[in-house]
Formats: sequence, structure tokens, C-alpha cells
Amino acid sequence: MTRTVAQPWAGRTHAELAELARELLLAGHLIDRSGMPHLISRFGRDGMAQVAIDEWMAASPIYTKRMQRLLGFEGDTVEVIFKGMQLDVGAPPEFMDFRYTVHDDLHGEFHLDHCGALMDVEPMGDDYVQAMCHDIEDPTFDATATATNPRAQVRPIHRPPRIPADRAPHCAWTVEIVPEADPLPFPPKAEALARSEAAGLALAAPDPSLPTDDGWADYAGPLDPDLVMERFSSATLSQICDEVALQGHLLSRAYLVEVAEKTTPDDVIVVGVQQAAGVAGLTAKRLGAALGIERDLDGLAEVLAVHPLLLPRAYAALDLERTPDALDVVLGPCPAVGQDDGLSWPALLVGPAGDEVLRAAATCLVPTSTVERIQPREGEVARWRITDDPGAEPARQPDAVTLTEFSTGAGFEFHRR
Repeated sequence: MTRTVAQPWAGRTHAELAELARELLLAGHLIDRSGMPHLISRFGRDGMAQVAIDEWMAASPIYTKRMQRLLGFEGDTVEVIFKGMQLDVGAPPEFMDFRYTVHDDLHGEFHLDHCGALMDVEPMGDDYVQAMCHDIEDPTFDATATATNPRAQVRPIHRPPRIPADRAPHCAWTVEIVPEADPLPFPPKAEALARSEAAGLALAAPDPSLPTDDGWADYAGPLDPDLVMERFSSATLSQICDEVALQGHLLSRAYLVEVAEKTTPDDVIVVGVQQAAGVAGLTAKRLGAALGIERDLDGLAEVLAVHPLLLPRAYAALDLERTPDALDVVLGPCPAVGQDDGLSWPALLVGPAGDEVLRAAATCLVPTSTVERIQPREGEVARWRITDDPGAEPARQPDAVTLTEFSTGAGFEFHRR
């Protein structure tokens, strides 16, 4: 008997959905922790930094506006900028502990009580801190803010390298909307990304099986400086989870587009597969821990159903079929496969080297599992069969996952505010 187990949100408790929203935000942030090491060896620190600048400037203006529309808080004020940042993979809660103060519609400040990204980079030395906290953040903070108001200016009060070495908060910034300033143009990279299938996807719809009366339906009210995902209703959380997963797809696509401009088509696939495998394995482990799953095929199915590489369903048409002896992973025709120039995670997955990505997710949860690509059925793009032999030799963790676990985000624990 075959059971389909691919519904991501139906049957989830409100607490589970809130936890998954946090995990998906952190997973999106860790995309660069997986991808950037592969660029340092190819292009050096400066080349890596330029990819990061162009990647974030392309993706963040697009997904910022999408989240504003989804949660009904569009506008052109500092408060709107801050609300968007609270729901941005660039600023996952607690790991990037942004604290916001709104003075009026035109003026505000934020500081970071904890910056997980800084904790990752500081051991690499001041040159890397300079690249992240100056070279990358100056243009990308402005790009995010100008998605709301092209006359917004984000400027540092202080920032790393930290002097003294234990300075807190880690950094502080002002945000000012200057009515007489010349408006910044919409980033050309974002204009190009806006033409992708991912950017044009319809906004996420709420799961109709979930309650709508156990929290907020939107974020139209005042800024909540201590926002936690539990504020939102279960139905709205299902939308947020889908939309956050799409932020990851947009960021990854922007990354791959930039890499494609600097190297060969074959090398783009190598880099993309390694990036995807690193995120796949680490995120599978974190999701498994968050959901408290058993490390077996049933637990693996539960994790794959909510894995951001395979969400939202409108972008990546995933089915999971559970039989007594195996778990089949099926991808059907969808916008992510073939319609975004092959530069998407699902497109990489169905490519010749893509088994490595799914294998990373599977073996990081079930080390004795085996992933085999099998013949797809009519109407399917690809099908894999995952089996488990508990008596087999456990698989070694993929190097791409170990490299990604350099980030302190790998073991980060959410404690709520």
C-alpha cells in the first residue's frame, strides 16, 4: 500500500508552525554559509564579496515587496522597512538579533545585540569582517530599504571590526528617509531577477485546513519590536513558511546567476550542487531536531515535506510516496524545473549530479539509507527511491555539509524573547 505524505502544513500545531517559520528563516540565511566557501577558492575574497553584494541586491528588493503584500503592510515609512526586515532571511530572529526603534515615519535606528554572521566571520580575521560589515552591507542594506522607499538611507553608527573586541551591541545603524535626496534606482540585478518564474509566483495562499482565529491574519498593525512567529495565526504561518522558502530560492538563483557570469557552465553546476547539498543536509538535521522525528524513513518523509529546497509546492511540485519498504521522492512538472534556466535547486536536483543533493538530506537524518534514481512514471520529471538497511555501514557525512557546519547557525538554539 502506498501513502502520499507530501502535505507540508496540514495537521501541524500552531507551535510547530511557528518553530518551522523560524527554522526556514535561518535556513535561508545559511545559504551563503554553504555557498560562499566554494567561491573563495575560485575567485578570492574580493570576488566572493562581489557575488554576495550582487546576490543580495538582486533578491532582497523582490522578496521584501512580496512579504509586504502578503501580510498587508505596504507603505513607504521607516516602520515598514523594519517590519520587512523582521521577516527576511537576511535577518533570522535571534541568530541575527535586530532591535528596532522607530522615532517617526522618516527616522529610526536598529542595532544587533547578537550577530550570528559576525560570529562566523570574526575567526577569519578583520579583512573578512571588513568585507561583510562594510563592503557587502553598505549597498545591500540600502537595496533592501529602497524597496520600500528609494530615498531611504541606512548609515552606520558603529560596526565591526569591534574595538574593543567584545563590544556590544555588535553594530548600530540609523535609517533615515530623506525627502529631498535623489532616489536610488531599483537595482538592475533585481530587475533581471524579477523576470524569473520564482519572482513571478503567485503569493502563498493559506492552508485551508488550518485555523485562522489563533493569531494575526496580517501585520497591518504597529511594529512589534519583540515579534515572534507565535503572533500569527496558523493559516498565516503556513503562508509565511511558503514565502520564506521562496526567499531562499530567489537568493540561491541570484547567487547562481552571479556565479554563471564568472565561470563555466559546468562549474556553475558543480558549485550549485555543492551549495544545495550543504543546505540540504544541515537543514534536514535542524528540521529533524525541531520536529523531534525518529531517524527512519517516516521521519525523513516528514522532514522532506517541509524542506525549503522543495517548497513551496506551487514552485516545486513534490510528492512523497511511502510504502512499507521505501520512500519515493517524486518531482512533477513545475516552474522550478526547466523554466528558470536550470538555475534553481529543483532543476539541479533533477540534473545528472543532483542525486548528491537528495543523498545529503537523506543520510544526514538516516545514515544507513540509500538513494537511487529510478524511472519516472508518466507525467513525472524525476523519481528517487530511498531505502534503509539499519544494519548497513552508516554513510559518511558529505563534505559540503561539514563545510556549512562551520557556521554557528548549525547548532544555534532558539530561546524566544
